[in-house]
Amino acid sequence: MKAMPNPFSALVKQERKRTGMTQEELALTAGVGLRFVRDLEQGKSSLRLDKVDQVLRLFGYRTGPIRMEKPDA
Repeated sequence: MKAMPNPFSALVKQERKRTGMTQEELALTAGVGLRFVRDLEQGKSSLRLDKVDQVLRLFGYRTGPIRMEKPDA
């Protein structure tokens, strides 16, 4: 089953391309593995949050809690 894009994957891919980096360069610069960058950009749902933060920090972002609206019952 193919992973679904999510806000993190879209943002990372967009920022990486905007800065002209390859996936390999991003992995090296962020201190994560190439496989991790590929999984992140493809929207894998089970990634280590600390590593996601390492990548996001390069582009001036970080993860954080966002309150969800109460779903309709």
